[in-house]
Amino acid sequence: MLLKATDLHKRFGGLQAVSGVDLTVGEREIVGLIGPNGSGKSTLLSLLMGIHRIDGGTVRIGDTDITGWPPHRIARSGMSMMFQHSRPLLQQTVLENVLLALLPDSMLNFRFSETLRGRARAILGQVHLTDVADRLPGELAFADLRRLELAKTLAAQPRLMLLDEPFAGLSATEVREFSTLIRTMRDEGRSVILVDHNVKGVHALVDRMVAMSSGAKIADDRPDRVLADEQVRRVYLGSGATGAAVAASQTSSAPILEVADLTVRYGKASALDKVSLTARQGEVTAIVGLNGAGKSTLFHAVCRLVRSTGTVSFDGHAIADNTAQIARSGVVLCPEKRELFGDMTVFENLRIGGSHLPTADFRQRIDFVETLFPRLAERRKQNARTLSGGEQQQLAIGRALMMKPKLLLIDEPTLGLAPVVLDLISETIEKLRTSGELSLFIAEQNITFALRHANSIHLLEQGQIVWSGPTHRFVDEVGHKVL
Repeated sequence: MLLKATDLHKRFGGLQAVSGVDLTVGEREIVGLIGPNGSGKSTLLSLLMGIHRIDGGTVRIGDTDITGWPPHRIARSGMSMMFQHSRPLLQQTVLENVLLALLPDSMLNFRFSETLRGRARAILGQVHLTDVADRLPGELAFADLRRLELAKTLAAQPRLMLLDEPFAGLSATEVREFSTLIRTMRDEGRSVILVDHNVKGVHALVDRMVAMSSGAKIADDRPDRVLADEQVRRVYLGSGATGAAVAASQTSSAPILEVADLTVRYGKASALDKVSLTARQGEVTAIVGLNGAGKSTLFHAVCRLVRSTGTVSFDGHAIADNTAQIARSGVVLCPEKRELFGDMTVFENLRIGGSHLPTADFRQRIDFVETLFPRLAERRKQNARTLSGGEQQQLAIGRALMMKPKLLLIDEPTLGLAPVVLDLISETIEKLRTSGELSLFIAEQNITFALRHANSIHLLEQGQIVWSGPTHRFVDEVGHKVL
């Protein structure tokens, strides 16, 4: 057995991120690690790599116990990690990025010998980047940036590679090409742990699949058996047994947001491709899809935070070109990363959201938000950066509500939250729906959450809407696309 992790635990404050997880990886084996956002997948990789300190449990590579080792020592033992986000050195060429990854730990040997250059070029050849070796990373297509990250991971000559979200943002063709590269790594004698939200892509590639939910392992078997597992299907799609209630559609209500042929490009990469959809007044609309599908980009385009082509209409009129005017008109975004002012108190963050309100309206709005989120009232004088993740999410939504939106866009409201906090956010969504004072548009990877609350759902894949319809039809018609 190449890797054996036993009874791993990790807690961040009040959040149990990993709870009693056992994991094994054999020689020349590809293991897929799946689960919704916040299930603990990336944290588990970080524990294996020594990036986060393990609270309990052991990790062994072969016969060696590496529990508690620092990352550089673990890398020397034969494990390396490709991270979710590409972060190359932008002022160095592609070749120089790989050369730096090949340099030994000792500064006494800090030089680029011809032997080292030859090894770097050989690695670039493995990942099909030979033709761009002398370019800067900023000149590369997105898929080539991911190949560069893979090349840097290979530079450590690992026996075990940890790949975190390698398929995020890639087209279907690029996913197939990247899968071929990973198989080649296995054929050369390496083992791989692969984390990705692209369940179909993982299923087609791996020898064994492990599913996680809320920090715990819920399945470990052949890919087809894991995807057929009832508990795994509940985690991804929900069921009557979980209490998920599909909201009835109200097709008679008027549109509040209409998007037509919305297109966004980042350099050569297409983030959104002629997206058209409608959100209706008084309803909860959901846009669902994998990491990199374009959900956040859609919200940013609606709020004019990124350049786009196409049309966006709000409440029957063309939406303003200025972000501040859009917010004043009633379209308010609660961003994925919360974007709180960490050194300001809870009350000061809320006051910024309601700074445009007359005194009487401000007091009334504060009462509304603190009634919705009693925890914020208790933490009024506490700095935002000291709050738990769940409390920060409540504050982010509360600050957005202080602006008295007609349409509230909430980007990944459940991201990284513990189950008890998910229940609170779920209750909040329902209270806002029944209040009748605003419409909601949520972007979510958590399909179960979206099914529970949305009247209508749009499925986004690689920047394109591939399905739109009422929630009650989603599972039967496109459930197979997400599981």
